[in-house]
Amino acid sequence: MSGELTQSVIKRIIRQVGLECAAQGQSLSETLVAFMVKAVVLDPRNDFNMDRILKENNMQDLIQLCVTRLLDTTNPSLSTIKMQVYFDMNYANRDELLGEQERVLEGKVAPVVRAITESDPHAQEEMENLYQKIVTYALLRSGLGSQTDIEAIREVTAALQSVFPQTEMTTFISLSKKDKEHQLKDLAMLVTGIRLYNKQCQKGGSGIDDLPNILHEAIPSATRTLDERLNSCQLLAHRYTALLESMQEDQHRYFQLSTFKLKEALFNVRQYEAFLCILQSNAIKSAQEVELLDAKFEAAMMVLKNTVPDKASIESKEVFPLFMELSELWTGYQNEMLLLSFLTNTADNLQQFLEIQSQLFPEEILISLLEGVTVKSDEERIKETMGTRVNVSDFKNQEWLFPETTDNFDQLLIQYHGCCAHSIGVKGITLPGNPAIGILKHKEKYYVFSSKEAAYTFAQDPDKFIQLNLEEAKKYAELIQLLELHHQFEYLVPHAQANTKKGLMKPLPKCDSGTQTDTHILPPTIVRSYEWNEWELRRKAIKLANLRRKLTHSMQTDLSHMRRENFTQVYLPKDVGTQTKRDNSSNVPKPQIFLKGLRGGSSSTTRMVTVDLTRPLNET
Repeated sequence: MSGELTQSVIKRIIRQVGLECAAQGQSLSETLVAFMVKAVVLDPRNDFNMDRILKENNMQDLIQLCVTRLLDTTNPSLSTIKMQVYFDMNYANRDELLGEQERVLEGKVAPVVRAITESDPHAQEEMENLYQKIVTYALLRSGLGSQTDIEAIREVTAALQSVFPQTEMTTFISLSKKDKEHQLKDLAMLVTGIRLYNKQCQKGGSGIDDLPNILHEAIPSATRTLDERLNSCQLLAHRYTALLESMQEDQHRYFQLSTFKLKEALFNVRQYEAFLCILQSNAIKSAQEVELLDAKFEAAMMVLKNTVPDKASIESKEVFPLFMELSELWTGYQNEMLLLSFLTNTADNLQQFLEIQSQLFPEEILISLLEGVTVKSDEERIKETMGTRVNVSDFKNQEWLFPETTDNFDQLLIQYHGCCAHSIGVKGITLPGNPAIGILKHKEKYYVFSSKEAAYTFAQDPDKFIQLNLEEAKKYAELIQLLELHHQFEYLVPHAQANTKKGLMKPLPKCDSGTQTDTHILPPTIVRSYEWNEWELRRKAIKLANLRRKLTHSMQTDLSHMRRENFTQVYLPKDVGTQTKRDNSSNVPKPQIFLKGLRGGSSSTTRMVTVDLTRPLNET
């Protein structure tokens, strides 16, 4: 079916199921709907052949079955699946949660950092505004006080001026953007450390909560709450297990209890127990971290008090590292507060998925059903089998592991979440396995059992019982997550659900990003004489070795006589000019002849006289 149920078909089914549920007043997440589609297809009782093409009528039947199961609020199986989806979509380990918190904090202060690093003030008023922004950044970064708390702002300003006076603003502005960001973080840590020291000396501390004392009260309270809920759900699991075992031993009891959904209820409380154990281990880890922080914080404060006994001035290299250490330790307290708040909220939200237990099995009905039934706890079952173990000599081809013969015995990855590998498929119940009986290693996987008899039966044909367990998980899809069988069903995981670590998964965060690199960062290092062809290298080697003993010969025959190609080179004629004529010149006197008497005179007769003033030719 993995080949037939294409991505488009799966999306269509999920979308249609979600729409029909929404039409009936149930708004469900796509992840929950996708897992329910998977569960319905896996269940062999629904007769969906995984090797057959899914026709239109089969698709409609699948959609109706999914809608029916999603709207059946009386089925503990649905509550278990909802619980699994909620936990997988919301739970995060310490590193993931703290990493997300750091990203949130960086996003919160990013506008202030950008305004500081990109500013280029010149006037005095602009300098003062920039300094005030640094004060705001230090307050936001530390998380100690509100921007509306005037007293907190005064304390931050005074602490900042003691380590970074306004006279150093010119130097700060001249730094690169990266150096500015680094110095801003250091200044914020120094200011935080100074304020914490002043609070310890009762000279300030406005807006600073007493986180150590708050954690000392909150962690034990949260641990007690988790223990109470864990004990309550374990008691229910022990009772349901006892009832299911009595059904298999007594036919009358079977008909009496068959109408109750005991298996689904058992799987529901077992899953709730598994999640509570995860939260409880995190709470214990937080308690250990707080104890370690207390010791370090007290020691750092003592060193600081001894270094700063009431001196007017101290070298910065002595106290600055101490203030920054205080800031880092206080950040650890803040992280533990965040983790504790997250754990308590998750535990409170998980409670809603256990409410169906009180509806199906009120205390009066459950007590009446348990009349004559012996209820054993998990610890009692393990204690009963502590004296028994598998005889290795009874098995020739099986490998058994024991605590005294195996290194890191407690760290082995046990299959089925530590439950008995025999009881799941045979009895349909989850019994705790006892590793002391012996751990069977089969095909590089490890299995534990609740009794010696179960171990011997399983070891006779492990593959058969493993397949029975898978068939049981197909009927009750919540077992895939509870028993960590998701790797067995990866071929049917919906398009947004594949994960090697969890049966369900969170949608992967996506973002658009781009990078640009230089074409040639380094100068070219191409070796022109390089040859990849070994025959070419050989040819060059022979040529170099025999060059001095080699001569070039030529021969001409009758056939080739006068047939060789000849080439001749001539010089083309060039343009040449000659001059055969010479221009010459000579000067002649300029004629200068004047006439006198043309205008007449006193006499009536006109007498004209010609005067020649031209110079002789020999004078020129």
